[in-house]
Order: sequence, then C-alpha cells, then structure tokens
Amino acid sequence: MDEGQKREEFTHRWLETEPSISAYVFASIAGFHDAEDVVQRIAQELARRFDEFDSGQPFVGWALWIAKSRVIDYYRAQGRSRVVFSDELLGQLADTIVNQSDGRSQRREALEACLEELPSRSRRLLDLQYVEGRSAAEIAQETGSTSGSVRVLLSRVRTALASCIERRLALENP
Repeated sequence: MDEGQKREEFTHRWLETEPSISAYVFASIAGFHDAEDVVQRIAQELARRFDEFDSGQPFVGWALWIAKSRVIDYYRAQGRSRVVFSDELLGQLADTIVNQSDGRSQRREALEACLEELPSRSRRLLDLQYVEGRSAAEIAQETGSTSGSVRVLLSRVRTALASCIERRLALENP
C-alpha cells in the first residue's frame, strides 16, 4: 500500500470512528476546548501510529485504547487521579457543549442528538465501556447478562448511532 492509499485508508477509518472517540472524550473531559484539544491530539497520534494498527482488528478499539491513554494523561497533567461520571454530569456536559456552539461540527451536533435519543440502557452500556473502561465481561456481570450479548448489544448501539448520525447529516445537507 503506497503512502496515498495509507492516508486514504486512515481518513476513512477516522471519519467512521471520530464520533465514538469524541463521545468518549467529551464525556470524560468537561472543558469544551480542552476536550477538543485532546481529540485533535488523538487524531494526530492515530495518524502518526497508523502503521502499528492491525487491520484484522476493529479500528475503533485501537483508537479508544489510545484515547483512554490521552484522557488519563490529561488528568495527570491537571493533577487529578480519579473522575466519576454520572448521567447528570453527562447532561450538564451536553448542555455546555450546546451553549458553546461556535465552531462545532455538524457531525458532533448529530452525535449529541443521537446520544440523547438512545434508550437509557443503551447509554448505560456505552458509559460502562467507554467512560468507565469496563470490559464486556465486567459489564455482563454488572448487568446480569453474558459477555457475548454485551458485545452484540454494544455493536448494535454503535451501528444505530452511526446510522442516526448519517441520517441527521443527510437531512441537514441534502
């Protein structure tokens, strides 16, 4: 694969994954501009390290692994070791993002709207995996399910989010 093809492949994968990464970062970091900076640093690191990516694995998993490390680095730099996220805090974060609409992307706006439309159980699964960093087995134990069904449900939720985002963007930009 030549350099142009690699760049194109990375761009395609990043555009598909960016809503998930942004959701994770914006749910983890309350400051809008700080979260934007962290998302940009993650994108740059992913692009720089794209040769390390195993194409047989899901890109979103690899990207979230790096994102989690960058969020931890952010809090270490801030001198905070532990942050607890609640539905109320996530709601306040969404309100803050809505109030700071200058410079926001249509994709991010669509993501926020689609996250709000999710059933509470689906939102909780996303929070457990992407905010709290729990494994499918840990989520299964907490929710009284199996790890296989948790993985299937998370896959369906991510697919529903991606479809919702694309639908909203298509309506805004016919």
